[in-house]
Amino acid sequence: MQRQFSVNLGNVILSLSNAMDLADPELAQHQLRTAFIVWEMGRTAGLASARMEIAFTAALLHDIGAASVEEKAALHSFQAEDVESHCIRGQILFESFPWLRDEAQLVRYHHRNWADWDLSIEDPVVFDSQMLNLADQVERRVDRKRYILHQHERIMREIKALGGGVIHPEVVELFMQTARREEFWLDLAAPRMYSLLLNRGPFKRVDTGLEDVLDIAQLFRNIIDFRSRFTATHSSGVAAAAKHIAGLYGFTNRETHLMEIAGNLHDIGKMAIPNRILDKPGKLDDQEMAVMRSHTYHTYEVINSIRGMQNIAEWASFHHERLDGSGYPFHCEAGGLDRGARILAVADVFTALAEDRPYREGLPQEKIMHIMAGMADDRHLDAHVVGALGDDYGRIRSDVVEKQGLARDYYEHQFASLEPN
Repeated sequence: MQRQFSVNLGNVILSLSNAMDLADPELAQHQLRTAFIVWEMGRTAGLASARMEIAFTAALLHDIGAASVEEKAALHSFQAEDVESHCIRGQILFESFPWLRDEAQLVRYHHRNWADWDLSIEDPVVFDSQMLNLADQVERRVDRKRYILHQHERIMREIKALGGGVIHPEVVELFMQTARREEFWLDLAAPRMYSLLLNRGPFKRVDTGLEDVLDIAQLFRNIIDFRSRFTATHSSGVAAAAKHIAGLYGFTNRETHLMEIAGNLHDIGKMAIPNRILDKPGKLDDQEMAVMRSHTYHTYEVINSIRGMQNIAEWASFHHERLDGSGYPFHCEAGGLDRGARILAVADVFTALAEDRPYREGLPQEKIMHIMAGMADDRHLDAHVVGALGDDYGRIRSDVVEKQGLARDYYEHQFASLEPN
C-alpha cells in the first residue's frame, strides 16, 4: 500500500476530461482540443499564468454538464435545441467545489454570444468566456475525416464571419493571429494532444494530494451518476460501503480514502455508454450488453493513465471480475484480485441490490445476503468479504443510506429540473 499520495493535477484533469469524450469518434478529444485552442490564444494574448490556468481548466471541462452521450453528440454537431441547460448544470457542478468556483462562470457562459453581453470585453469573465466560445466553435467545425490543412482556411473564414454578433472582434482577431501558423493546426489535429498538454500545458509542474483528488473524484462521481435519476446515488453508495468494509480489514485512514476514490470513480467508463442502454428498463440484448461490458475497460484505461493511481485503477475497474474468472472484461481469476478489488466488487453488488431500480424496489437484508452468499459459494465474490458485510450490515447500510441521501438531495434540488427529456 502507498504511504504517501501525490499526483500531477494536469494528469488527473486531462484524463478525466478525456473520459468525457470517449463515447463517439466524432467527440474524441473535443475538450482537450478546445483547451489547446484556449491555451494557444491565451499565450498569444499574454495572459497571466493564474488566469490562464482558470481558462484552461474551464475549457478542459466545459461540457461537464452534458448529461448523456446523446446530448454531447447533438451539441457537437450544432443540432442541440437547448444549449443552456448543460451550461447551467456545469456551473452548479463547478460551484460545488471551492477550487473550481473561478471557472464556473466561464463554463456557464461559454455559449453566450457577444451581442447578449451587457459588460465590457475588458471584463476577464467576458473575454475568457468569449475565448472559450470561439475555441468550442472552432473545434466543432473540424472534420475529423479530412486532412487539417485542407480545411483550416475554411474554418478561419467561418470564424471570422462570427465577429461582431457571436464573438467580439478583438477575440476573433486574437484567434486569427494564433491560427496563422500551420503548426497550430497540425498540433490541433495530432493524436498526441493528451501528451502535448500534459508535458507543455499549464499544469505540467503542479502536484496535488489526497484531499484534492477526493474532491475531484466526488465531482466526477456526480457527473457519472447524475446522468439519470435512476443512477443518481449509486456511486456514493458503493464508495461508502467500500470505505467502511476496508476499515474493517485494517486499511489505514489514507487507504480507506483511496478506496473511497475508487468507489466514486468505478463507473467512470459509463461515460462511453449511451443513456438508451443505461436507462433501459428491461434486459439488455446481446449487442447492448457487449457495449455495456466495455465500461469497466474504459474505467481502467482512464484511471490507469494517471501516474500514482494504479491501485485505484484496479480496485475501480475490477468490480465485475469474479474469483472463478467468469467476470469481465479482463477475466481475472482469484490470484489477480487483491483485497481492495474484492471489497469493491462486494460493495458494488450490495449497493445495486439494496437500491431502487426502474424495474424493482431495493431488496431487504435477508434477500441481499442470500443472493450474495450464493455468489460467494459460486466463487464469484470473496466469501470472507461477504461475511464481513453481513457481520456489520447495520452500520454499513446506515453509512450507505446517509451518503446516498445527501447525493439524492443534492441531485433533486440542483439537477432534477434540468434533466434532459
